[in-house]
Amino acid sequence: MSDPVRIGNASGFYGDRLTAVHEMLDGGHLDYLTGDYLAELTMLILGRDRLKDPSRGYAKTFLKQMETSLGLAIDKNVKIVVNAGGLNPHGLAVALRELADTLRVDAQIAFVSGDDLQPRAAELGLGTPITANAYLGGFGIKAALDRGADIVVTGRVTDASLTVGAAASAHGWGYKDLDAIAGAIVAGHVIECGPQATGGNYSFFTEIPMGRLGFPIAEVAADGSSVITKHENTGGAVTVGTVTAQLLYEIQGPRYYNPDSTALLDTIEIAQLGDDRVGISGVRGEAPPTDLKVSLNHLAGIRNEVDVVLTGLDIEAKADLFKAQFTAALPTSPAELTWELSRLDRPDAETEEQASALLKCVARDPNPAVVGRPFSATAVELALASYPGFTLTAPPGNGAPYGVFEPGYVDAGLVEHRVTQPDGVSIVIEPSPLRAEPTRDVSVPDSGPVDDWGPTRRAPLGEIIGARSGDKGGSANIGAWARTDEQFTWLDQTLTVDRVKELLPEVADLTVHRYRLPKLRALNFVIEGVLGRGVAENVRFDPQAKGLGEWLRSRVVDLPERFSR
Repeated sequence: MSDPVRIGNASGFYGDRLTAVHEMLDGGHLDYLTGDYLAELTMLILGRDRLKDPSRGYAKTFLKQMETSLGLAIDKNVKIVVNAGGLNPHGLAVALRELADTLRVDAQIAFVSGDDLQPRAAELGLGTPITANAYLGGFGIKAALDRGADIVVTGRVTDASLTVGAAASAHGWGYKDLDAIAGAIVAGHVIECGPQATGGNYSFFTEIPMGRLGFPIAEVAADGSSVITKHENTGGAVTVGTVTAQLLYEIQGPRYYNPDSTALLDTIEIAQLGDDRVGISGVRGEAPPTDLKVSLNHLAGIRNEVDVVLTGLDIEAKADLFKAQFTAALPTSPAELTWELSRLDRPDAETEEQASALLKCVARDPNPAVVGRPFSATAVELALASYPGFTLTAPPGNGAPYGVFEPGYVDAGLVEHRVTQPDGVSIVIEPSPLRAEPTRDVSVPDSGPVDDWGPTRRAPLGEIIGARSGDKGGSANIGAWARTDEQFTWLDQTLTVDRVKELLPEVADLTVHRYRLPKLRALNFVIEGVLGRGVAENVRFDPQAKGLGEWLRSRVVDLPERFSR
């Protein structure tokens, strides 16, 4: 196929808009429709589902979506590629076949497996997790589509592999086509989070026609270049800004490692080609790494939480009193006990809520008896014997299990990437023969000499700078970008690692890496350990770091007066 292939995406996470699949199929021409249902936290949720019932472990919402959309997809000859199989792609494929029979729809269904390493975890040096899933590439998907599959369901592949598999099948790519694959990786990264590419979570959202946002489409050409767009008459917009924001989401250094190619993000060139059309070109690819990343989730114990409200005067003294009383009264000290006081109060407040602060106490322990009802009851027993105005935000609870995430790595040759075709024939996909030890990106703390920018004014950084942030296991990233070359030069000289730590005191004692992406007019900061042991374990105010970039934008700095609002 020499013409660009239109690949839409209808899901950015497990819980995204249920009607999006039908909207994308009904809204205009597509060749393929993808859906991303998996995240690190989702794998833990599915793992707990599987512990309760071995027949579960896949995204049930996709099956519900197919009840109303399977026939439409077949009628319009749109191939569907999703990772909704989660921990049980075979189970989802069986359920889809049953649904197709019920609907009397002739659908050829294939599934990709082999990512689930949990039974072999100890043998592979990965410990004893409840889930252990290798991030597979797109060539299993390609094989299934080449064999005539209408629907391909996978387990844990990289998010971009959904697009890579579809484009590789359409254009006949092989492992040697590193640049083209890298281009598809970048296109897949842009559309994988659905409406984040069309204005969702966008710093300059007031410039976008918000509302019911449309989902994105990547028109991927044979050379790997692409155009990001959306169906006509859908909400939002596709601009250089919205695409840049998504390109910076949850990345690390300039090298974006995938099993089929390593995309060099600092080679990306983007341009506005028309209304809701942004071109991506120039992407170069290197050999993929020898190892596959593995998502590991462990059940770590039981967690419980008590939140008390502190109102009015003497907030700090009230907090100290409750801490001392509560700690002394606990029948057993938990393995971990953490406190966080959020000063949301303001002086001379006009409402009681505005006069109040929150004190959070979180306990973790392997023993449910230690952090269960006795823990909560201890707080309740202090209701009439502690600070004035004592109240809890919720009744006492028994606590709940929590998990921790950590990445692992395993040689790709030890993972059996398997595709079961619609006719039941199962084949193994060999890893890329081009694999090589990866080149590691080097963090650059600052850009060197600083120019004289003339008169300045005190204003929020976000008046001129956009940002997008997100979680990477226990770390987080903040991508900050400028909209003109001059503003990027200033940003590059101004926003050093030390300056980020100064503006965000919560990360002052953590390791922060700084990477430059000048073609995107962007800097990317990776903050190690800010999320503890992952979203399922930490109780940070913003556990997935989604607002971290917006916090940075809100900080007041010395902006050159030449940069008008």
